[in-house]
Amino acid sequence: MSSGPSGDKLIRVDMTNQSAEVVEFPDGWRLLGGRALSARILLAECDPTCDPLGPENILVMAPGVLSGTAAPTSGRISIGAKSPLTGGIKEANAGGQPGQHLMKLGFRAIVVTGAVPDPDRRYALEISTDAIEVVPADEYKGMWNYALCEALHDRYPKTASFISCGPAGELGLSGASVACTDQDNRYPARHAARGGLGAVMGKKGLKYVMVDPGRAPLRRPADREGFAALCKSYTKSYLAGPQMFKKGTSAVVPAANALHTFPHKNRTSGQSPDVETLDGARINESFKERGGTMHNCMTGCIVKCSNIVHDAQGRYKTSALEFETLTLLGSNCAIASWEDVADLDRLCDEVGLDTIETGAAIAIYMDSGKMEWGDSEAAKRLVEEIAKGTELGRAIGNGAVATGKYTGHHRVPESRGQAIPAWDPRPLKATGVTYCTSAMGADHTAGLVVKPGLPTEEMAWESQKVQIVNAVCDSSGFCQFLQTSLDDIRAFYAALYGTPVSREAIHDLGWQCLSDEWEWNDGAGFTDADDKLADCMQQDAIGNPPTVFDVPREIIQAAKQRMPAREDLFASKASG
Repeated sequence: MSSGPSGDKLIRVDMTNQSAEVVEFPDGWRLLGGRALSARILLAECDPTCDPLGPENILVMAPGVLSGTAAPTSGRISIGAKSPLTGGIKEANAGGQPGQHLMKLGFRAIVVTGAVPDPDRRYALEISTDAIEVVPADEYKGMWNYALCEALHDRYPKTASFISCGPAGELGLSGASVACTDQDNRYPARHAARGGLGAVMGKKGLKYVMVDPGRAPLRRPADREGFAALCKSYTKSYLAGPQMFKKGTSAVVPAANALHTFPHKNRTSGQSPDVETLDGARINESFKERGGTMHNCMTGCIVKCSNIVHDAQGRYKTSALEFETLTLLGSNCAIASWEDVADLDRLCDEVGLDTIETGAAIAIYMDSGKMEWGDSEAAKRLVEEIAKGTELGRAIGNGAVATGKYTGHHRVPESRGQAIPAWDPRPLKATGVTYCTSAMGADHTAGLVVKPGLPTEEMAWESQKVQIVNAVCDSSGFCQFLQTSLDDIRAFYAALYGTPVSREAIHDLGWQCLSDEWEWNDGAGFTDADDKLADCMQQDAIGNPPTVFDVPREIIQAAKQRMPAREDLFASKASG
């Protein structure tokens, strides 16, 4: 049996002098990838007190441990840095091809330091089998993501994928995302969206990263037969199961509405009167007349949750019109039509914006009386204004808290400065515990627990359990929608490296990731007093019976104290 993938490298980029070098990847880090690797690098190298938009911040682009292999749906990439939105450590991850391509070339992460001395200059990082270099990219300054990637698609080999930031990132707006191209290497519709990491990329002067794997093969595991058998058995099991995302995440709209977690009018209600016209089923029904389909955003994906949305003329408009976007840019703004939300989704992808943060900001603006509820055309103009960098555009582009300050409005649903996503912490209180305790702030991917009515004494454990599972999943390269358990992931790791990985070891990996993130935030000045939700979540009741977020402080804090592992930690699904 061989020792598995070897010769892994790190790419270190210094934007101050536009240089790039390749260094050895520490052997002791071989089980660290994605989110856990990003956290370890930031803890070791990034000053938590730095200006998030200054040259001292460090931007990490790290594929998962299994990216670049034949493991199903395993090519996700994590983007990490100090968040300009929360002021804490942040990881946001995305699908698409760049994670797969980087790992096929043997690169475990890109670590970007410094910033261009001239803020008007733009540069690109080119990575291929032949060379790695930073090159001028001034001609792409200010370009929207789709136009940029169309131009890059014509310039580079068709095998190349791209990571880019739109004008929101270049403007340093705290709601800015990092875009990745999809399986066709063309459409920048896969976003590492949360936390404003696009602004970190933009302020460093890095407009895009090009990754061309050429004909690089898949990574070869140590136990080739065992790895192949795992891939086959897991794929067979998944495809024989319920495949809950077969019609996309937008299909959960009716269930979320029934649970009072389909927020309406800036979360003054948990249900929308427009649930029928925002239901993802309407998107799937459009495929017959307009074209479009469900597809996989990356090579090797078996979930295929991404919907390709066409307009009435049958032309491509956007892809992955997801539940979170339908909720925050739709129901939360009282916008009634999924087609208007599709337009807004495309605009956010173009400008490079988190649809959750942007939808929350627009809803606050509407709630303050500055815009009519449900005015979709005004909302579209507002997103376009963000790209122009006007005073109002900057307020909205900087997110929910900035919009609350700009309007003087009191109802700002957030935690740690980040807008609360669709899954509401009042009916789903264990999810609220995650929002309070995760270093990420209000982020459903950190630990979503869809268990309404859960006994209070179980909330801390359920939150901690899913936070650990999701931290490991986000480090592995697997998509959370694949619903891999810790036992599944450690089996894949063991076959990849030819070394057994115990339950204790995989548990330690997840807990260490969370601990690294909490330690980093401690250094940034966060305390237990910051582990809370906005007052409106504790005061404004929704649901039947009406409920607020009222989890006792001792339960919230218990989620940050390591509990003995129970059987359901290992067998639980990553979705909670």
